Formats: sequence, structure tokens, C-alpha cells
Amino acid sequence: MIWPAQVRAARALLGLSQAQLAERAGVGLATVRRVEQSDDEMRGTVRSIRKLQATLEELGVVFIPRDDEYDCGVRLRRSEGGQ
Repeated sequence: MIWPAQVRAARALLGLSQAQLAERAGVGLATVRRVEQSDDEMRGTVRSIRKLQATLEELGVVFIPRDDEYDCGVRLRRSEGGQ
């Protein structure tokens, strides 16, 4: 499960606007806004959230789950030939 803060952070790491993410994921702009404005629980259909997650992962985002010690997070995969 991904969290709203992860979507916001992932989009920021990639330098995408909400509209750009919506277009790439094939969801409406209102969906991205609703997901990102959620506090803790995702607001959106499972299908839309899966599309957002898959798109962000295809763009190199790795979602880091919450655990007993740390909150959730994101990081970018190294590009091929990258440092």
C-alpha cells in the first residue's frame, strides 16, 4: 500500500506537475489532487491508485514501506550508467 505523502514526494522527485502525472497515468487531474490531498488514507479507486503507483515505478520511483521505526518514503532507482 502506498500513502499520499509518497505520491507527493515521488512526483516532486521526478519534477512532474499534477497534470503531467495524471496524463502519464491515464487518470483525471482531480484524481491526483484528491489522492495527494488525503491525510493518511488514500482517497481514490483501487484502479486509479494502482495506475499512479505503476506509472511512478516505471519512471524509477521505489516506494519504501512504513515499519516499526520509520515512516514511509520514496527514492529513485539509479539510471543505467549512473553514479
